[in-house]
Amino acid sequence: MKFEDHLWSMGLALEMAEQAYRENEVPVGAVIVDAFGKVISKGRNNKESENDPCGHAEIIAIREAAKKTGEWRLLDSTLYVTLEPCPMCLSAALQARVKTVVFGAYDKKGGALSLGYLFNNDARLNHKLKVIGGVRHFDCGQLISNFFRDKRSGYKHKNKFVKES
Repeated sequence: MKFEDHLWSMGLALEMAEQAYRENEVPVGAVIVDAFGKVISKGRNNKESENDPCGHAEIIAIREAAKKTGEWRLLDSTLYVTLEPCPMCLSAALQARVKTVVFGAYDKKGGALSLGYLFNNDARLNHKLKVIGGVRHFDCGQLISNFFRDKRSGYKHKNKFVKES
């Protein structure tokens, strides 16, 4: 794929992230495209609304792609995600046999690669995938930063086990 294709597809992932933002979810969006650049599926975080610790954009997009294609092996597909995948999501991409993962913003506190979990390069695993980071990094990072800045300025904790001050 050409770099322009990566920019376009990441733009679709950003649209999903913006939708998550409007729904008060951490703004992460994902899109999976096939070998010809056709969009197979989209996903956005829904951890809060679904009370689902696995409600990551990547997992949702992978599940939808598998349903749509009728195959759990997403061979020759590319997963675009606005934030560096966590260890769970990078592992899910490996399990789904995704060919390439392209992400936007790096995540030093939760990203698998930034934390040193280089599953994509582990010779002991039976699948390898290519990873490209930093595509539209500024746009993706700015969206996340704005979300958490907004949260800090007027956030009320919803957890019933935490006393409100």
